Amino acid sequence: MDFPRPLSIHAPFPYPTNITKTNPVVAMASIPTPAPSPPPSTKGTTTTTTAQDTLQPWIESPLIYSAHMSRNAGCNIYLKLENVQPSGSFKSRGIGNMMLEAFLSAQSTTPSTKIHFLCSSGGNAGLACATTSLSLPNSTATIVVPLSTSPLMIQKLKDAGAEVVQKGSSWIEADTYLKEELLAKNETGVKNVYVPPFDHPAIWRGASSLVDEVVRQLPGGQRMDAVVCNVGGGGLVNGVCEGVYRHFTEGGEEERPRVVALETEGADSLYQSTVKGELVTLEGITSLATSLGARRVSERTWEWFEQMKGGFVSGVVSDKEAAEACCRFLDEGRVMVELSCGATLAGVYKEQGRWLREQVGKGLSDEEWKGKNVVVVVCGGSNVSLEILEGYKKTFGF
Repeated sequence: MDFPRPLSIHAPFPYPTNITKTNPVVAMASIPTPAPSPPPSTKGTTTTTTAQDTLQPWIESPLIYSAHMSRNAGCNIYLKLENVQPSGSFKSRGIGNMMLEAFLSAQSTTPSTKIHFLCSSGGNAGLACATTSLSLPNSTATIVVPLSTSPLMIQKLKDAGAEVVQKGSSWIEADTYLKEELLAKNETGVKNVYVPPFDHPAIWRGASSLVDEVVRQLPGGQRMDAVVCNVGGGGLVNGVCEGVYRHFTEGGEEERPRVVALETEGADSLYQSTVKGELVTLEGITSLATSLGARRVSERTWEWFEQMKGGFVSGVVSDKEAAEACCRFLDEGRVMVELSCGATLAGVYKEQGRWLREQVGKGLSDEEWKGKNVVVVVCGGSNVSLEILEGYKKTFGF
């Protein structure tokens, strides 16, 4: 079946710049107007639209101030809404950039070449691959998923136009099948491109664009003091670290925004590595947050942790805490996210905000902490529904 391809999905959200807004009344945090700053003026300059601009498979996502979470945390909480990306998650940035770079490279040498993207993921990476393929001309996508992948995700992959193959009981087995059986097949006029879920420099480059946007969007030239995100294999957090180092070059580690990375118990390969002081591989994944289910984080993630010393914080929450955070966020923010994203939110809700303050604002007075700006990456995720959230309530009894 042929699926319609958009001419372009590269369109930043239109923020009004001529409307006077009042500051929200917040009990514990005091902030300037939350509207992102308008882009720099291009008057008198000549701009050129490149192929990469036209085909870019992710959008500039909104950065909004959260009064609820700010009151809970005692500082200024800004939400980077990656759930609105074309694939429903931040994966559109990293996976999308890796695929776009491969596509442009192939087109530069042989424009008529068809690109066949192959990705092993039963979750958001696979969906980002399928969605990105729709926006790139003359390309197709095959997603290999383990047998444990939910029917919900399989249907979403098919709806996005991808061919879906189920193999193996785990991601490793699915990935092995993809590399040994599918990737090795050569078809005349078709170039096979392997799309890893997280471990690739081009993926990290794409994810780092999130920080570029935040720096521009924070109102009134405000400084970002910390970024909170989750970590599975490391694609997102690697990009965040890369972006932080690109924009905050002055001073030492103490002057850079702190990166706080959350995992769930049973999918905490990074946290277990920090405990043992070396990169470790989990025997298996026992967490319900399967999107975080990498038994081993990328080597680059571990390198960032060691390089940033105390500037990179690893934290763990329970599945119950993550599930409660998903439901609370739906009530407060009217946004539905999957359990892996709930892990990030739980890091902000945890202990009524005291845990976050201990990681980012230890030793600060209430007044000093109140002025800090913390960006929370709402990474989104598609493995969620009202039925799934209701199931969490029954399972965990909240």
